[in-house]
Amino acid sequence: MKTFNIDFDTLNFQKNNGLITAVVQDSDSGTVLMVGYQNRKALEQTMKTCKITFWSRTKERLWTKGEESGNFLEMKDAQVDCDQDTILYLAKAPKATCHTGKFSCFGEESSFGFLSKLFRIIQDRKKNMPEGSYVTSLFNKGLERIAQKVGEEGVETVIAALSEEKAKFISESADLLFHYLVLLEAKETSLEVVLEELKKRHKE
Repeated sequence: MKTFNIDFDTLNFQKNNGLITAVVQDSDSGTVLMVGYQNRKALEQTMKTCKITFWSRTKERLWTKGEESGNFLEMKDAQVDCDQDTILYLAKAPKATCHTGKFSCFGEESSFGFLSKLFRIIQDRKKNMPEGSYVTSLFNKGLERIAQKVGEEGVETVIAALSEEKAKFISESADLLFHYLVLLEAKETSLEVVLEELKKRHKE
């Protein structure tokens, strides 16, 4: 049974009548998917199966997310907060976590969250180089071609910006952003590093 270095005996189940709070985030984008509660048995079952299980306060029983819909939350990591009464789970999210059909119980996936997810997909393409993938073809052509594509898309974005076709500008901007992410991965540079550089330059 995986425990992810969680010490069950130090968890504060007494603070909330035998329950601890469980916050679930998408492991790719960081989007908060849902919040639930766990007792010790729910936590033990989660660690045993790697499918996040909660204690249902309305049904008064253990409840594994996805047991009826098949939209399981597959645990990838787990961390306990400083008060030992909340667990943060990173999970592989299904297409719909919420019973309403939305990605998250708090709404749709955030725009930045999708950007991070897209970058991870590009990283996976580079690692596995699947046949038929456009990203694979770019990496096969090498850094020079990847950088050249960013330059080409940049020029096309400028041209579109100077025209009055907003839809064209949006399309070219998406192409530019996508190829820039590919270039970041080709240079083994993360999106977070670039954002940290922007933060250093920002003055309140």
